[in-house]
Amino acid sequence: MTKALLAVLGIGKGTWGHIARLIGEEAWDKILIVGNDWGKENFAPGKEVDWIIVNNRAGFNILKDTIKEKLPGTDEICVSLISGSGKEHIALLAALRESKRDFKLVILTGEGTKYF
Repeated sequence: MTKALLAVLGIGKGTWGHIARLIGEEAWDKILIVGNDWGKENFAPGKEVDWIIVNNRAGFNILKDTIKEKLPGTDEICVSLISGSGKEHIALLAALRESKRDFKLVILTGEGTKYF
């Protein structure tokens, strides 16, 4: 069974540490980051990641379709929405729903990684 992390990375660096720790905390078979070019140039995840580059100023359907065409083909998708904007979050969730993909939400807490 393969497990992918699909995380949104916003422009506010305050949540970047959370994403970096989540990346390092688990044994992910695939890591995809939804973000922009600036985030790709400046975020140091510590592991190899694939990027889904989006322009938050683009229309909703463009965001959704960009994400949808790059969804991982893994058995399990774990989604982190701790970073990023509501528009990016809804586009990601809509892409998953349109693709009929099941997913879990994942977050780091004081007690470790939690899945919902």
